[in-house]
Amino acid sequence: MAMSSAQRQAAFRERHLKDENGQGERLSLVIDLHAKRALERVAACYGLTQRAMLERLLTQAEEVALARAGKSSGGQADYYDGRLRLDI
Repeated sequence: MAMSSAQRQAAFRERHLKDENGQGERLSLVIDLHAKRALERVAACYGLTQRAMLERLLTQAEEVALARAGKSSGGQADYYDGRLRLDI
């Protein structure tokens, strides 16, 4: 028996949540058009997929936040607990 559209879509999503480490999670959001175009351009500039570029940008931002958090007592714990607030 053939699968329904919903079943095919569910199977596709399940397959694509699996990355090399089995750690994939789905992210669904709407962003500003200018930010989307910037992501497209920056990813193309570095020869990466938009996903890979976004992952790198987020990892770099976290490294900066942790470095700044490390300058205050309990800052890293506050960061991981979601209590740290830094100025941009």
